[in-house]
Amino acid sequence: MTNDSKGEYRGVEMSDKAAPKEDEDAICLKPKMGLLNGVTVIVGSIIGSGIFVSPKGVLLGTGSVGLSLVVWVASGVFSMIGAFCYAELGCMITKSGADYAYIMESFGPFVAFIRLWVECMIVRPCSQAVVALTFSFYVLRPMFPDCEPPDSAVRFLAFLCICILTFVNCWDVKWSMNVQNVFTFAKLVALVIIILTGVVQLCYGFAGKDLLLLTSTNQFLLKYYRHTYSSLFLFRNYLNFVIEELKNPHVNLPRAIFISCILVTVVYTFTVVAFHTTLSVAEVLGAEAVAVVSARPLSYELVKQLSSN
Repeated sequence: MTNDSKGEYRGVEMSDKAAPKEDEDAICLKPKMGLLNGVTVIVGSIIGSGIFVSPKGVLLGTGSVGLSLVVWVASGVFSMIGAFCYAELGCMITKSGADYAYIMESFGPFVAFIRLWVECMIVRPCSQAVVALTFSFYVLRPMFPDCEPPDSAVRFLAFLCICILTFVNCWDVKWSMNVQNVFTFAKLVALVIIILTGVVQLCYGFAGKDLLLLTSTNQFLLKYYRHTYSSLFLFRNYLNFVIEELKNPHVNLPRAIFISCILVTVVYTFTVVAFHTTLSVAEVLGAEAVAVVSARPLSYELVKQLSSN
């Protein structure tokens, strides 16, 4: 809202109900998402197959498990700060589109078009391709225990996955929400199983010898900024792209961001700990599929301990 007499911006209030007639007649998305759906969208968008790959990159940069955990927690806090900045923008400009909508309001259509073009043609396709290829690799890896999955099969499955999810998102919002909820639940269950297995390893004293190993602070600071993107890449995804579909966004958007960022940070940190309860630094750095390599000894030791009891 703007004060016409003084030309001062006074923000957007929840009680503001006066709107121009053209805004009332404008075509917009109907709000169908509650707080739970908002949390699942953020968590489902953030948590992906990258968590099973990126620990290698973070560990390569820090040189020790202890400092890599510091990077994961710091990345979560940093991402939460950025998310709350986006929440402020989302409450001021309640339009779907995130960056595009905010740049359109601030700088006009030309700059907004350039930003959207870069996002649609370069940023999003590259990031989604990485996630889809990683997903395909992990799906096919158990079928080829003695060798790498065929590259053509990995690429075809990734292509098929992207096409199916694109169709679902274009067809109906409710379908998209249901698929998002199912996949979010499945990913959280898988990560919780990994975390609980790691806790069992710690309780029975089978933690990796490098779990609490630290390097010098100077060495860590020199490498932190170069390799922190391996973890920050996994945290970036906010709810502002679909804010028009969120019920009561002034309340639910900040809450969904707060809950999601804390949940994701905790899950990521404990997942990395679980990986290192079995694998040493050298084993993690030499593994193409960290989760698969880690799951084998984890499951073996868990079955062994349970059978002995």
